[in-house]
Amino acid sequence: MQQIAIIIPAYNEEKRLARTIKAYIAFFNSISDIQCSLIIALNGCTDSTKEIVTALQAQHSAVHLIETNEAGKGLAIKNGFTYALEKNRYNYIGFVDADMATEAAHFYELIKNVEPWDGIIASRYMHGARITPQRPFIKRWGSKIIYESLIYMLFGMSYKDYQCGAKLFKTNTIKAIINNLHLKQWAFDVELLYTCKLHKFIIKEYPTIWHDQAGSKLKLTHGIFMLAQLIKLRLQHSSLCSILKTKRNNR
Repeated sequence: MQQIAIIIPAYNEEKRLARTIKAYIAFFNSISDIQCSLIIALNGCTDSTKEIVTALQAQHSAVHLIETNEAGKGLAIKNGFTYALEKNRYNYIGFVDADMATEAAHFYELIKNVEPWDGIIASRYMHGARITPQRPFIKRWGSKIIYESLIYMLFGMSYKDYQCGAKLFKTNTIKAIINNLHLKQWAFDVELLYTCKLHKFIIKEYPTIWHDQAGSKLKLTHGIFMLAQLIKLRLQHSSLCSILKTKRNNR
């Protein structure tokens, strides 16, 4: 039986999280060859999210709760990675957004298709993917022209969707890269994929079905901050790249 850990980062998700947890538990209970744990990683919550998760944890052994007082999606996911690695029983470790924009059945598609790769990421923009409701044309092409072009120039990566909140990795992949993950906010996904690239891991992109949800935490100011973080990230990882190259040459 495959052991899967799915991290759900949660910041003030009292209105949406319970539905997601219940739906994921119900779905994976119906899959006989997978045992799924949900690691709910609270970060900086000031509402009743913790109380909601605590109540669900008492009802379902698959629900695990970790918490930090500092807000940050990247920080929450890294804490979830650490928790999952400490348990030392999972074959795969992934994460998904709290709003269930990725339904459990569509996350299951990642699990079914992760082999033989080191990881797999859901993509909303590949051929075969679908977003409902459709996003404004300008939103997609603004991201493609500015955001994706900048990432390619800085990091030499050419995925079609960096920020989709559904990703899955082999445990050994996470174990190898976790100490090189430092970003606490939204640019964490890019750092994660770039660090995988530096370690020569191959990450597959896979088309998904995405249901846009109201109440997104990502605002315009976050986008501007993210661009600044990408430039800073490239400078920080220049030294990491040199270190890894030196290690390979000394083998």
